[in-house]
This record gives sequence, structure tokens and C-alpha cells, in this order.
Amino acid sequence: MVADSVFDQLKHPNPAMRQRAMTEIVGSRDQQTIPKLMAALGEEDVVYRRACVKTLGAIGMESVPAVVEQMLNSENDTVRASCTKAMAQIAVYHPDEPFPVEGLEGLRQALDDPYPVVQIASVMSLGEVGMPAVDTLLEALKTTDNVAIALTITNTLGSIGDPRALKVLRELIADDSVDSYVRETAESALPRLEQVMTMRDAKGSLRNG
Repeated sequence: MVADSVFDQLKHPNPAMRQRAMTEIVGSRDQQTIPKLMAALGEEDVVYRRACVKTLGAIGMESVPAVVEQMLNSENDTVRASCTKAMAQIAVYHPDEPFPVEGLEGLRQALDDPYPVVQIASVMSLGEVGMPAVDTLLEALKTTDNVAIALTITNTLGSIGDPRALKVLRELIADDSVDSYVRETAESALPRLEQVMTMRDAKGSLRNG
């Protein structure tokens, strides 16, 4: 069982102390760990809240059901935003584990959240998930009438390196009816996408001899 004093260390101003506490919580977690971390996601203390988000991310896929439930159902904007950011941390800390379908579906629904911070954070989280999230991002780009979401998705597609995005970005650039900011973002995202794809292909060639 993790002592309350260790959770309190997540509030410490020294990042090294917070990291030490996070490592101990992840390594010694029990059935109460995730509920305790979830309960702190609405805290006004930004340092503490962010540390709890990172700790949920470090715990990984085990956190997903609780995080998704609150991301979609909490009435607190801060809690929903924190949950969306926790999903990104899960993807960052566990890049080699398949991201759960439950998590992808939750983030897809979060794109329609009434709170803009949740909307944008959900796109960023899907970007961290990477290729498994590309279909969700492309569908959202096609259907959204929110320019901020369209901009964020377009920019995010440039960093994932999925060839499915090539055609979409080129179509955005060529379509005069598309918002000018979205078109400009697509113009800057396209060469980044091509560069990421080239680097990925080069790494693959090196690995394969």
C-alpha cells in the first residue's frame, strides 16, 4: 500500500522529488492508487494535478477505464481536460503497447466536448497514440465545423507520418473553399509529414539490413 505521504510528495516544488514519488507510486500501486490519483484531477494545485496526470500515464493501460469514464462523464471541466491529457501520457509512457479501443473511442467522443481545452487536448492525445488514431483524426477533420479543431488535426497529421494523410493534406491545400488558416497549416504540415515518412522508411531499411 502506498502511504499518503508519498502522494503528498507529488505536490513538491522540486521535480526530482515528484519524479521519485511517481516512481514509488507506480511500483507499489494497489487497488486504491488509481482512484486516489483520479480524485486529484480537479485540484486547483496545478503542479499536483499535472503530477497525478503523469502518474496515471506511467501506470499505463490499467488507468484507461477510470480515465475514460471521467473524461466523458465528469461535470468538472478541469477533470475532463486532465483525463484527456492523461490519455496522452499513457501513449507517451507506453508507446509499444497497443492502445485500447476503449481509449480511442473515448478520445473520439471527447472531440465533441463543450469545453475547448478538452477538444484540443483530445486531438493532441490522438496524435500521441499515432497511427492507430489516424482514421479517427481524418474522420473528425472531414466532419468538424470547428476551425480550431481542424487546425490542430491538420498540424497533428504532419507529425504522425501516416501516408493516408498525404492525400488529405494535398486536397486541403488545393481546395479554395477551405479556411485559409487550415490551408496554410496543411501547407506547412505536408513537408513535415513527408520528412517523417522518409525518416521512418530509412530506419526500417537500416533495421532490415
